[in-house]
Amino acid sequence: MNKTYDYIIIGSGLAGLQLALAFSKDEYFQHKKIALLDKSTKTENDKTWCFWEQGEGNWKPIIHKSWSAGAVITSSKYIEFQLAPYQYKMVRSIDFYEFVLAELKNSAIEFIHEEVIETEEKENSVSVITSTQTYQTSYVFDSRIPKEYFSEREKYIHIYQHFKGWMIETEHPIFDDEKFTMMDYRLKWKNATSFTYILPISATKAFVEYTFFTPFTTDGKVYDEQLKKYIEKYLQLKNYQITETEMGIIPMTNFPFQNFHSQRITKIGTAGGWVKASTGYSFKHTEKKIEKLIENLKQNKLPYQGLLNPKFQYYDKVFLKVLEQENDKGEWIFENFYQKNSIQEVFQYLDEETNFQQDLKIMGSLFSSAFVKAFFKTL
Repeated sequence: MNKTYDYIIIGSGLAGLQLALAFSKDEYFQHKKIALLDKSTKTENDKTWCFWEQGEGNWKPIIHKSWSAGAVITSSKYIEFQLAPYQYKMVRSIDFYEFVLAELKNSAIEFIHEEVIETEEKENSVSVITSTQTYQTSYVFDSRIPKEYFSEREKYIHIYQHFKGWMIETEHPIFDDEKFTMMDYRLKWKNATSFTYILPISATKAFVEYTFFTPFTTDGKVYDEQLKKYIEKYLQLKNYQITETEMGIIPMTNFPFQNFHSQRITKIGTAGGWVKASTGYSFKHTEKKIEKLIENLKQNKLPYQGLLNPKFQYYDKVFLKVLEQENDKGEWIFENFYQKNSIQEVFQYLDEETNFQQDLKIMGSLFSSAFVKAFFKTL
């Protein structure tokens, strides 16, 4: 017999688990029958999320490390900033998975470890088909990326944020664990937008990541070469242990994910366009999108209504166009972005909380022929 639910969440990644947790904590949904489908059991530390926020927030029990100061380093500038009233916070994915799964253990949400093959939408319901079963539901929240994202790539801008990070440990204290490095451009790969990102965990331990914002990806050995060069030249370390590694590719694109919602299916997470296109940050954006989605459901609106802001989507599109056409400009862009605006203004802008007058100030700090050309090309 087919099993029937009020809501089905497809995918137990960041978006799926945050949404399940939000359902479980809200009395409005306490009598709803909800299932979460994913073949993965989420038992590995497969990524690191960082975000900024004011106050303690909702994730205090799993914050691995936080910082109240940071820096951006370019070939000619050392830009320091104090984050207050913000803090920059780090969460390890395994801690997030274990925390959310423990919170949901006694909830009514049912976990089903099966792979979804397809969905079939009807007028009043959706069939969710796995390799062994078919489930019926009134509504689906789907984190699977639309196939058109892969088949229609040439129609849209695609910048890849691709990276490799090493957790390194040293015998002697060398790191200032009160301050993180957002970007260090002193070691670049050719003329590409590439930089080193450093999260000091303690005086003897740090996560060091080499990152690209480019229209191309690169061979795996390039990351290792750049990490080794940076650690030896700028950290002046020859003796250290690599205790963990992490690699990833985050899409930075103007692909219209919002076009793939339907009457009974809402795309969530990366598949819903919840990754900030100009930065690749997703953790805090996901939290905010879910708050809005829950509010929409309570008001009998379509769940995806108002989740994306067209103004900021356009700003991101212009920025991506510059990086696509003149990728060597990345260091100049970020130097001006962080030097000519306070870190509080930067965070507010990236959180999409600024008004048009504040936007103009940010745009003025980046005024150049590259942005003018990109502006007209993206109209």
